[in-house]
Amino acid sequence: MKQTFITLTCLYLISLLPGELLAQGFGPRTPEQDSLMARQQRKTQADHQLMMTALHISALRPGPSGNPKAPNAANVDEAKATTYTTLPDPLTLKNGQPVSSAKTWWAKRRPELVEDFDREVYGRMPANTPGVRWEVVSQKDTVEGSHPIRLKRLVGHVDNSTYPALTVNIDMVLATPLAATGPVPVMLEFGFRFPPGFRMPQPPTSTTAPAPPSWQQQLLAKGWGYAIIYPTSFQADNGAGLTEGIIGLVNKGKPRQPDDWGTLRAWAWGASRALDYFETDKAVDARQVGIEGLSRFGKAAAVAMAYEPRFAIGFIGSSGEGGVKIHRRTFGEQVENLAGSGEYHWMAGNFIKYAGPLTPNDLPVDAHELVALCAPRPVFISVGSPTVEGQWVDAKGLFLGGAYASPVYELLGKKGLGTMVFPPMETALIDGDIAFRQHSGGHTTGPNWPTFLQFADRYMQVKAGK
Repeated sequence: MKQTFITLTCLYLISLLPGELLAQGFGPRTPEQDSLMARQQRKTQADHQLMMTALHISALRPGPSGNPKAPNAANVDEAKATTYTTLPDPLTLKNGQPVSSAKTWWAKRRPELVEDFDREVYGRMPANTPGVRWEVVSQKDTVEGSHPIRLKRLVGHVDNSTYPALTVNIDMVLATPLAATGPVPVMLEFGFRFPPGFRMPQPPTSTTAPAPPSWQQQLLAKGWGYAIIYPTSFQADNGAGLTEGIIGLVNKGKPRQPDDWGTLRAWAWGASRALDYFETDKAVDARQVGIEGLSRFGKAAAVAMAYEPRFAIGFIGSSGEGGVKIHRRTFGEQVENLAGSGEYHWMAGNFIKYAGPLTPNDLPVDAHELVALCAPRPVFISVGSPTVEGQWVDAKGLFLGGAYASPVYELLGKKGLGTMVFPPMETALIDGDIAFRQHSGGHTTGPNWPTFLQFADRYMQVKAGK
C-alpha cells in the first residue's frame, strides 16, 4: 500500500503546475510565493488576451469542469460523446484524391498534415533554432536498486548570442549499465521537477510486500539505459513564460505570433536536442532511443514522436486532450479547456480560435493524424482506470486516436491496432505496431511498463559489443 500511495501521489502531482502544487496544499506558501504566483497569473492572462486580440476574438466558450460534482462537469456519458459525424481522413489529400501508395503519403499527404498541425495546433518551430552545447557537469558510478550504473548529469547550454538578455539551459540525467559491453538502448522520459521546498505527503503505514521494481530498474534489468529530461528547465509551463525560455529566446523576448510554436512543441525540441547528445555518447545506441511521458508530458511525448523521426518508439501516457485523444469527442477535457488561459501556452495561438468563432469540428486535423505522423514506428498508448485516474483524459478517445491511425500504418506495410472495439481494462493490444492498454491504476504509466517493455522487445534489443 505504501508504494501504491507514493506512486499514485507522485504521478498525480506531475500533472499539476508548480503553483497548483502549492495551491492544493501540498506545501506551505510564503508571502513571496503568493506574490510570485499572482504576478505569473497576471502576466499569463495579459498574454492570453494579447493573443485573443491578435485573432480578433472577444470571448471564448468556457471549458467543462473536471470536478464531477460541478454544475458544468465534463461529460462522461459515452452515449453523448460522439457529437461529431466524421473525422478528417489521413489518407485523403486536400484535393480529395485518395492516398493509395507509400510514395504519395511521404511526398504529399504527410507534409499536408504537418502543415495543418504547425499552423493550427502546435505551432511552427522556427526554421533556425539556436545550437546547444552539451556539458557533462557530473559523473559517478553508483547503484540503482541492484544494478551498477554510470550516472551523468548534463546541461545543454543554448546559444543565446542573438539575444544575450536570456539564458536557457536544458537539464538532463543519463544512466547506463556499467556491465554493458557496447552502446545500449535508452528510454528518454519527460520528467517533472518539484518546486523548491516541496514536501511529499506522507504515505500510510503499511507492512505489505516490498515495492516492485521502478521503471528505471526494469530497463536496467534488460541491459537498457534511461534518461530524464526536465522540460521546464528550458520552457516554463505557463503563459507568463512564453517571452522567456527557448520560445522567448528565439522571439527576442517578444510575444508570439498566432502560428508560433507552443510549449509542447518547444519541449519536443528539447527532446530532439537530447538525441543530438546521445549521438555523441558511445554508451548510447542512438538508433534505439524511445520517448516516454505522462499527462502534459504524454502530450509532449506524442508531439516529439510525431515530429522527430529519430525516436525509435513512443510510450504515450494518459495524454488526453491535446495529445492522442480525439479532439471532436465530447468527453472529459475539451478543446475549450486547452484554449483558456491555463493551458493555451501548450498550443499555437491559432488553436484558441476553435473555442471561439470556430468549433473542434472545424479543425483541419484530429489526434489520430498525430499518431499517423509517427508511422511506421511503434507507439504504445497508455491510460489508467476511469475510477482511479478519472474520466478527464478520456480512455476511449485515446484508444480511438490509435485505432483511426491504423490505416496509415497498414499503407506503410505495418500492422495497426487491429480492432475498433474498445477493450476491457487490462487487455493488452500489443500484436500490432500501435499498441494500447488501460491499466487499473491511477494517473501513471507505472503499471503499464512491463507490458510496454514486452511490446518494445520486438523493436529494440541490446546488441553484442564489438
